Amino acid sequence: MRPRELYTIGYEGREIEEFVSCLKSHKIGRLIDVREIPISRKKGFSKSALKKRFESEHIEYVHLRSLGSPSTIRHKLKSDHDYDYFFNAYLRYLSQNHNAVVEAYRYIQDGMNCLMCFERNPEKCHRTAAAQKISEYAGNGLKIFHI
Repeated sequence: MRPRELYTIGYEGREIEEFVSCLKSHKIGRLIDVREIPISRKKGFSKSALKKRFESEHIEYVHLRSLGSPSTIRHKLKSDHDYDYFFNAYLRYLSQNHNAVVEAYRYIQDGMNCLMCFERNPEKCHRTAAAQKISEYAGNGLKIFHI
C-alpha cells in the first residue's frame, strides 16, 4: 500500500514530553530526523537521546543525513536571512542528490511517518521542501501535514 500522508514537525520551543505526546497523538510510528547534524543543545533532542527515548515509546527513530540542509546553505541563511535563496539552493541540492528522496520514500512506505527538524515554523524549514519532493516522487497525492 502506498503512503497517503506524511507529517512534519519542528522541536523549537518544545520540551521532549510535549514533543513525544504530539507524535503519539498523531499515531506516528517512525520519526525521520532530517537534520544534517543531529545534535542539539536542547536536552533530549540529540540523536542518541531521541533514539533511546523513542525505543521506549515504540516509535522508530531514523536519521537521514542526506536530507539535511548542507551547512554552507544554512550558514548563508543565518547571515542574510534570504529564504528564497535558501530554498532554491536546497532544492538544487536535492536535485543533485535524488537518492536522498528515494531513500526517504522507501521509509514512508508503511505506517505513519514524520520528518523532524529544529525550526518550528514549517515555512522556514527545509523539511517542507523535502516533504514536497518526496510527495512529487510518490506521485500519488501524498498529503503533507505540519504538526
